[in-house]
Amino acid sequence: MEQIDRTKELETKGIGALLFAYAMPSVISQVIASVYNIADRIFIGQGVGALAIAGLAVTFPVMNIIHAFGALVGVGASARMSIVLGQKDVRWAEKILGNSMLLTFLLGAFFLTFGYLFLDDILIKFGATAGTVAYAREYMLIVFPGMFLTTLTYNLTSLMRASGYPSKSMFILAGGAILNMILDPLFIFVFHWGIAGAAWATTISMAMTAVVSVAHFMSPKSFIRFRAHAWTPKGYIFKNITMIGLSPFLMNVAAAGVVAILNRQLGRFGGDMAIGAYGIINSLAHLLVMIILGVCQGMQPIAGYNYGAGHNDRLKHVYRLTMQICVLIGAVGSLLGCLIPQYLVRAFTSDANLIAIAAHATPYLMVMFPLIGFTITNSNFFQSIDKPWIAIVTSLSRQVIFLIPLCYVMPQIYLAAGFNGLTGVWMSCTISDVMGAVLAALLLWLQRRIFVDENNIATEKKSR
Repeated sequence: MEQIDRTKELETKGIGALLFAYAMPSVISQVIASVYNIADRIFIGQGVGALAIAGLAVTFPVMNIIHAFGALVGVGASARMSIVLGQKDVRWAEKILGNSMLLTFLLGAFFLTFGYLFLDDILIKFGATAGTVAYAREYMLIVFPGMFLTTLTYNLTSLMRASGYPSKSMFILAGGAILNMILDPLFIFVFHWGIAGAAWATTISMAMTAVVSVAHFMSPKSFIRFRAHAWTPKGYIFKNITMIGLSPFLMNVAAAGVVAILNRQLGRFGGDMAIGAYGIINSLAHLLVMIILGVCQGMQPIAGYNYGAGHNDRLKHVYRLTMQICVLIGAVGSLLGCLIPQYLVRAFTSDANLIAIAAHATPYLMVMFPLIGFTITNSNFFQSIDKPWIAIVTSLSRQVIFLIPLCYVMPQIYLAAGFNGLTGVWMSCTISDVMGAVLAALLLWLQRRIFVDENNIATEKKSR
């Protein structure tokens, strides 16, 4: 009775032990993937040059948009699967699996076609200059197929966690990142392929993880697996997936837009080196965000299942514990970013000018990481319990509502006061982190009845 074994512990096992069992594999896989991302930039910076780092930084918003499609399907499908498993509906969970694959292929075909047709225009819009566009183009031409495979893997490993296989999900993601770290120096330093070597390493690694992920759901030993009935397109399942996944999707798209705007503002006030500095800091911040998201991914199946089962005491417990952990992680990152920024930055480059700019900027972008941990936890919690609009507002507030206008206003304020406009761009990030957390706290207070209302699950019409 594997179906019982895979779901029963979500409503019976202690919350602390359960969160550890589900979050730790996610955190480990996210850390390894983030270490790979940092190593990738170190290899490119040391093996290709400072302009190559700036060129790679220009590709961040493009890759964020592609990852947004993976989050749209992966987060939405896994959250829905957790809820319906809490309602003991395995057949519906299998339909979610099949329909999520259909969405992944449809969206993948769209962004691959669009990306290849308009690549140069996209890169220029996102801040590429004459000195960096060649590096960015060379990287993206190769990595586009790898990004599609990344979205496929993200979707399937998220569904693995939701269906009771958190450790297997970890091994697949970690294995891909480790393979990438092995191939990177081989292709860059031994084969001398330059930035193209990093792109090929990513594409090959993601192909391997995608194959293993698909194989899991084809195995008759898997709790939830591909079945013929699951491949019939269902409009209500598409809607359920996309409504929940809309929050991380918009967050990633907004991140892409924000990075593009920041790159333009940074280029305006600090040139290519300021863009490169942001690329370095973004890599460091990405590591912390991925650790926090790993904990939240561990929370998601527990919160979704118990929300679906109506166990509100357990729902409240897992939220509080997740919040405490994520804020603590943010605090540790904040201390490191404020106390030893120059040591963190030197790992990426030996260029003295780039080191100076990045070390000066790091505290501005990392000092409020405890508040970022608070905001991310709230957004992911509301995703988990099928409240997408609260999650959307929470996740977008920091990046869109506050940061975009601030990154235009603050440089002008600093210039008017006789200071460097570049510092005003960095300061806009700090202020937006504070304002986003305040709004997240307000939205949480308005939704406080979730933890006490025993009838908190809306009745749904299901087609069988």
